[in-house]
Amino acid sequence: MAGIYIHIPFCKQACFYCDFHFSTSLKKKDALISCLVKEIELRKEELNNEIVETIYFGGGTPSMLSTKEISRLIDAIYEHHTIVVSPEITLEANPDDLSEEKIIELSHTPINRLSIGVQSFFEKDLTLMNRAHSASEAHASLEIATRYFENISIDLIYGIPGLTHKEWQQNIQTALSFNIPHISSYALTVEPKTALEALIKKGKIEKVDDDLAQEQFVILRDALEKANFVHYELSNFGKESHFSKNNTAYWLGKSYLGIGPSAHSFDGRQRSWNVRNNTQYIKEIELNLLPIEREALCVTDRYNEYVMTGLRTIWGVSLEKIKADFGNKYLSQINTESEKYIQQKLLCIEDDTLKITKEGAFLVDGIAAHLFFLN
Repeated sequence: MAGIYIHIPFCKQACFYCDFHFSTSLKKKDALISCLVKEIELRKEELNNEIVETIYFGGGTPSMLSTKEISRLIDAIYEHHTIVVSPEITLEANPDDLSEEKIIELSHTPINRLSIGVQSFFEKDLTLMNRAHSASEAHASLEIATRYFENISIDLIYGIPGLTHKEWQQNIQTALSFNIPHISSYALTVEPKTALEALIKKGKIEKVDDDLAQEQFVILRDALEKANFVHYELSNFGKESHFSKNNTAYWLGKSYLGIGPSAHSFDGRQRSWNVRNNTQYIKEIELNLLPIEREALCVTDRYNEYVMTGLRTIWGVSLEKIKADFGNKYLSQINTESEKYIQQKLLCIEDDTLKITKEGAFLVDGIAAHLFFLN
């Protein structure tokens, strides 16, 4: 089974924290959509006839597309790939795009899962992050969307400067009041060369407090587990049967094909990525060329990637798989390097599987890096 990701590189405005590839100009939208369709055709053999079980529209802001444009892209995928009977087809959406009319239109397309970028229900947080929607639009979009879609996820951000624990708890409870089955939540991070980094350096926004973020992560985890959500990946919480199939496939190392500028692909042995430039992407695709770079992964790369993704999930890192797929020296590496974290109760071993503990969860990326094999 495999997945297809389509990157829609357009946004109404730039969020201060974002370092994804996008443009606020729609002048080349029609040409780019035509090129997405063509790239789907040009790369139809890359999944080696694997059956596609997930289609994911990310960005950028995919909800800026019309339902006609979305359906055109889905039709192209169905034309060139074999799709399971009931695929998970997700559309990332911003609240300001989700009028009742738009949501009804989307409910009549093959889209069956919405991932709504709420981030916060407080106006001051949305203003600080330069989000395009308002708090009232966040509420309204969920009130309407839950009437037409059963499978909905929302994004929330914690560790925002000025966000108190009480306000964070209110954000969580507001999200739960809509009875949605999935929540993705991330700590606000300061990426290089973003507006957020510049504003912090100028003293216009307070520095991000890592200790505050860790405390709010624990508040989130405890509240959602109490509400019967499964914390199945570091940043993702879902009710049973509502885990993101797209994201789960990524963490479990399944193949995926990335379409569009800046989109990444992976086939288990090779990673590739498209150029991060809309004009260059369009120019080359129109010439039937692929604006793509490819990197063959050596055994060490694949081991490190498995450790990084596996530790973030409830499925952990199988020591049996490490030995079978990578060899004894990698098994020795992970056994040796994990011992101190096991002693500190940040890692544990269950059924020959190395897993992160509750105490280690917020630190998992750093812990995983220490388990890497360095050539």
